[in-house]
Amino acid sequence: MAAADRRGRGVRVLLAAALALTLGLATAACGGSDDKDDGVRRARAADLPFSHPGVLVSKKQLDRVRAHVAARQEPWFTAYEQMRASKYAANGYTAKPYPVVACPPDLRPGQGCVEEREDALAAYTHALLYNITGDRAHAAKAVQIMDAWSRVLTRHTEANAGLQTAWAATSWARAAEAVRYTYDGWTDGELLRFERMLRNAYLPQVRDGSADFNGNWDLVMADATIGMAVFLDDHEAFERAVHHFRTRVPAYFYLKSDGPLPVSPEGSGITTEPQLEKYWFGQKTFADGLSQETCRNFKHASYSLAATAHIAETAWHQGVDLYGEAKDRLRAALEFHSRYQLGAAVPGWLCGGRVQRDMGPDTEVALNHLHGRLGLDLPETRRLTARQRPEGTDDLFVAWETLTHAENT
Repeated sequence: MAAADRRGRGVRVLLAAALALTLGLATAACGGSDDKDDGVRRARAADLPFSHPGVLVSKKQLDRVRAHVAARQEPWFTAYEQMRASKYAANGYTAKPYPVVACPPDLRPGQGCVEEREDALAAYTHALLYNITGDRAHAAKAVQIMDAWSRVLTRHTEANAGLQTAWAATSWARAAEAVRYTYDGWTDGELLRFERMLRNAYLPQVRDGSADFNGNWDLVMADATIGMAVFLDDHEAFERAVHHFRTRVPAYFYLKSDGPLPVSPEGSGITTEPQLEKYWFGQKTFADGLSQETCRNFKHASYSLAATAHIAETAWHQGVDLYGEAKDRLRAALEFHSRYQLGAAVPGWLCGGRVQRDMGPDTEVALNHLHGRLGLDLPETRRLTARQRPEGTDDLFVAWETLTHAENT
C-alpha cells in the first residue's frame, strides 16, 4: 500500500467512524457501547473504526494549536517557543537505539533507559512541530528516530522493564499517530517495522498491568496500552486499557463513597486493612481526592493524574466517555493535591503532617475537560496550572500539554 493510499485510508476511517456514530453504533455524546463479549461490557463496538489521529491529541486540536501559534496567541505561543527551544526539537537530533533496554530498580547503571525515553519524546516533539509548522523535515526526523529504534530493539529487561516500557510507549504512540495520518513520507517498510516493534517489544509488557505495584505503574501502563491500541487498530488491547482504567482509578483515588477503606486493586493481594494501610504509605485517615501515593510524594500522585487524564482523553476521541465515569474522583484528586502544592497548611492526619510538594506538568489535560468541556469549577487546579504555564515535559512521558490542551476542547 502506497504512503498516499494510507492517508486516504485515514480519511475513509474518519468518515466511517462518523457514519457509525450517526447510525447509533456508539453513543451520541462520547459514551460507551452496550456490546458484550464473554459477559464483559465492551467500551465500544468491536467493528467500529478508530478515529485518527486520536491518541491524546485529535486532528481538530492539532488544527487549533497551529492557528493559535500562527496568531502568536498566549499561552500557546510561549508554550510553542518552549518546545522549539528544547533539546528534543533540535534539527540534528540523533537517536541512540539499543537492542536490549535494561532498567534495574536499584543503583546499578541501566542500559538505554534514558536514551529510549528521550528519543521517544523527541519523535513526539518533531511530530508536533511538523503539524504546527508544516515543515516536512520535522516529520522526516520523527520517522528517522522511530525507525532507528524499530530496526534494533528486541526487548526490555530488569525489574523496571514494565514502567520503562510504558513511559516510552506513550510517547512512541503519540508520535506515530500524529505522523501517520498527516504525512505521506513514512514508507510501508518503515511503518510495518515500527508496528512490529510496538506489538513485540512493548505491548506484551504493559497490557496486563501490574496490580501489586504502586498505582502509577498500572495507570501509565494503561496509558501506553490505549495509545498503542488506537495506533495499531487493536480493539482488544483498547478494551484491556479501558478495563484497567475502570478498576484501577477507583483503587487509586479515594472518595468517601468507597467506604471507610480504599478499594483494593483488582487482581492484587492487597485486601486487608493492614495491607491497605501499608500500601497507602501508612495513611489511616482517608479523604476525598487522596491518592494511594500522596504520602509517598506528590510527584508520583501527579504522574497518575496525568496518566488518568491521558487515558480518558484518548478514549474520548474514540467515543468512550471515561471522564464521565471518573470525573468526581479526578476533580477531587486535582483539587486536593493542587491545594497543598500551592502551600496550604498540612493537617496532622495527612501523612503525619508532612507532604512532599513536587507535582509535575500534569494538570492541563484533565483541566481542559473538567473545566473547559464540562464547566466544572476547579479553583485550586486553575491557580496551580496558571502558575506552572507553560507546562513543559517531565522527560518521562508527559510533554507540551499547555501547547496541546490548554483551552482546547
